[in-house]
Amino acid sequence: MAKSEPAGGTPVRMRRRKRLGGEAREEGLAAARKLLLDGGPAAVTLANVGREIGMSHANVLHHFGSAAGLQSALMGSMIRDLTAAIDDAVAALSSDSAAPRALVNRVFDAFDQGGAGQLAAWIAMSRDFGHLEPIREAVHSLVVAFRDKFVDEGADARVRAAVLMMAVCAFGDAVIGPHLRDMLGQDDDAMRNITAKLMPMFLIAPF
Repeated sequence: MAKSEPAGGTPVRMRRRKRLGGEAREEGLAAARKLLLDGGPAAVTLANVGREIGMSHANVLHHFGSAAGLQSALMGSMIRDLTAAIDDAVAALSSDSAAPRALVNRVFDAFDQGGAGQLAAWIAMSRDFGHLEPIREAVHSLVVAFRDKFVDEGADARVRAAVLMMAVCAFGDAVIGPHLRDMLGQDDDAMRNITAKLMPMFLIAPF
């Protein structure tokens, strides 16, 4: 039986139960995501996932093949969530329901909620950029939906610059923003507010 350490430090036994293959994999990925958000990439190990869900190291290995397989599956799962969040922003833009501030909020939420910012940092540090390829089409769709609101010839370059600025700001805010905001005495929405104020500079003035 797996053991865990409660607050008092006395080991308790975690009951293991049988799971279907798909169920075990999904539970493993959910546990791996929590480990990533709580402890960073180094915490995403087969042993730690097993402890989180009450499964032996051998069983976790069976479902993911290796530690690299677990990490790759986690990256893929989180990329799908990020792609879905960007697709939601595209749908809002296409229906004319998203003002610039609403769009900024959606993009920041995509990086902040679910750990996409930490995921992007992990991918960057591991140099495994192939995992980012699935979001290429979603980002392109965001640019197209945004650009369609403008009619001048220079709109495409301005919109691409605006999306780049917004995404980089959202990524940075998700990864290091809370610590920097605390150092500078800024509130939680400070970077979102700054980004929303900068957007017109990209979209109205010639770029």
